[in-house]
Amino acid sequence: MLRVAVVGSGPSGCYTAQHLVQLDPGARVDVLDRLPCPYGLVRYGVAPDHEKIKSLQGSLRTVLEHERVRFLGAVPVGPDGVPAARLRELYHAVVYCVGAATDRHLGVPGEDLPGSWSATEFVSWYSAHPDAADAGFLRGVRSAVVVGVGNVAVDVTRMLARGAGELHPTDMPHAALTALTASEVTEIQMVGRRGPSQARFTTKELRELGTLPGTAVHVDPAEAALDPAFADPSGLPPPRRRNVEVLRGWTAPPRPNARRLIRLRFFLRPVELLAADGRVGAVRFERTAPDGAGGVTGTGHFEEIEGQLVLRSVGYRGMPLEGLPFDAATGTVPHLAGRVLRGGAAAPGEYVAGWIKRGPTGVIGTNRSCAKETVTSLLQDAPSLTTRPLPDDPLPALRAEGVEPVPWQGWESIEQAESRLGASLGRGVVKLPDWESLLGAARGGVVPGP
Repeated sequence: MLRVAVVGSGPSGCYTAQHLVQLDPGARVDVLDRLPCPYGLVRYGVAPDHEKIKSLQGSLRTVLEHERVRFLGAVPVGPDGVPAARLRELYHAVVYCVGAATDRHLGVPGEDLPGSWSATEFVSWYSAHPDAADAGFLRGVRSAVVVGVGNVAVDVTRMLARGAGELHPTDMPHAALTALTASEVTEIQMVGRRGPSQARFTTKELRELGTLPGTAVHVDPAEAALDPAFADPSGLPPPRRRNVEVLRGWTAPPRPNARRLIRLRFFLRPVELLAADGRVGAVRFERTAPDGAGGVTGTGHFEEIEGQLVLRSVGYRGMPLEGLPFDAATGTVPHLAGRVLRGGAAAPGEYVAGWIKRGPTGVIGTNRSCAKETVTSLLQDAPSLTTRPLPDDPLPALRAEGVEPVPWQGWESIEQAESRLGASLGRGVVKLPDWESLLGAARGGVVPGP
């Protein structure tokens, strides 16, 4: 009987578990997560107002409730928990599905000023990630600058512009809801270093900006026209053409009576964050221009954009995992069809799937085929892996490493507590925002047997 540990319970981890139990009728899978809650970025990365995407939790739930799959939350793997080498001793195979855990930096002076954050940190706060802190993101903020033109940049821009009526029905933690609805932000500028035709957002998310009540959206037609494809987008691939068509509809002067204004800016590269009153007060940008080869080049002309809050959204990076090889250039674990490579050779019983395997690319559904490739490799190796004897149940050994797993019943207790909290506040489900409340709600669950 094949026993597999899957590290990470986001989409890539759940799809890995799903393929394992579907393709091997005897496989038993423990899905481990550092957090007491499952679903990874579906719970902690998808915007609270995107209910359709968040509903994916239902299909992931079906995987984790399979009779041969066991969820074990609050199990860190690495220096502060179960060593990777020990995990390898307890299972025939270990599949790491840990995503890309950190964000890229701008690498410019002033980036560490108070008021300068990664979009990841802001998303974690309004998504109730237990590692997030209420850092007073919006205190004293009148204008915000979002550096980046991808979907995460669109998400944080939209959340900054949302009103109380739109946020109240979401599962956003109450402190974040209170802060966002009391926000005095009146202008948000989302800035990209290249042109409209090269922006990375998807059209559906982009269009949402134009539907926000009390909010105007504006694109400077002269600035956008620096992109030759803006005037005639007919030669662009369909996704980019649709983006440009949406942006072209926002070139008229913005409504003067709008409560908030979103400006989409292009061909501006951040070169410095400028201080004012002990915190960030503006961003200095250099104007760029197309270089004729798909990139941009600096022009030597500069512009300052006011902002007491600066959110960078310029991509994610994987982090090294203790005990595993790591390619710092790509932010991934070296692999061959999901098999971890050590010194160019496949390491028996070690695998990767998801962003730590391929980098932060694709959409949620991309993880399904990625996981299947890894599982196919694992099952090809299974005859040699299963010759090694294992403990009847790894739980006692996990506890000996100083961890106390939160079982599926513990997660259900968290869900019940979040429903009760929402009801007490006159809302729907409201997320518990910190480790103490999550672990307190999870207590009393009984870990099922293998």
